[in-house]
Amino acid sequence: MRKKSLNQYYNSFLSGVIERGQFESLIYSFLVNNQEKTCISHWENSVYEDFISWFYPRLKKSIDSYKETGASFKAFLNKYMLISAKEFQVRTTTNSVTEYSAWSAQIPEMYVYEEAPVYTHNNTREIISNLITNRQGRKDSRRILALIIKCYCDVSDDFADKAAPLIGMQPEELIELLNKIRKMRQEKDDQIYLMKERVHCQYYRCIVYEKRLTYTRENTTTHETLKNRLEKARSRLEKMRKRISVIRTEATNKQVAEVIGTTKGTIDSSLHRLKLKWERMSKKAELN
Repeated sequence: MRKKSLNQYYNSFLSGVIERGQFESLIYSFLVNNQEKTCISHWENSVYEDFISWFYPRLKKSIDSYKETGASFKAFLNKYMLISAKEFQVRTTTNSVTEYSAWSAQIPEMYVYEEAPVYTHNNTREIISNLITNRQGRKDSRRILALIIKCYCDVSDDFADKAAPLIGMQPEELIELLNKIRKMRQEKDDQIYLMKERVHCQYYRCIVYEKRLTYTRENTTTHETLKNRLEKARSRLEKMRKRISVIRTEATNKQVAEVIGTTKGTIDSSLHRLKLKWERMSKKAELN
């Protein structure tokens, strides 16, 4: 049976000599072992094998679509394969472009990329000591505590362990307050995270369109369609970037006050004074 042609296999199936499943298996075996007899004999063998595996689920549809109206089953199947081969090439190219774009794109170039802040001051203790000292010379650690809680998203447990003794707290106490504000802000943080993920996806969509444009000829319908999609994708990406750039990721003063157990006015005043003192210290450092 293996030496028979596709037309002979079809006649055997039509007359009931072989069942549907066996017929499909025989066609698949024939296509795998006889590439030179198909319409895509010029393809590389490895690519051809991938195509046949991708094409196999379509055999059922091709068999059901065949009508004896003059063309033989072999001619019909070759034509069906030729059309499917074009779709396979488009899909393969698109997937290759997408994969290339994803691996070659540099995330640090993206607007939404954020590096964790690096604290390079060797005199951190001195800075914190100056910041928590009020005009009367007394230490008021509530200012730094309010700032740490407000900027919780940039505070690691390791930093909390080092900062806690400087503001007169046990590390466990400070970490407990940080966990409390994180839990309070969880829903908002999740929303911000999803927004960043959408910006990432839109960014990759743009570079995929850009790469696909290089594979299409100019002044064609496909090229114009991709060009329009790229323009719209870039416009949307810019709007998404602007929107996410104005979103505040830190906790509100009201939330900070609730976590610490004081009033919002106290937090407003503490952070404002801390800001002014930091500006004075920065200007003094520049003069020196």
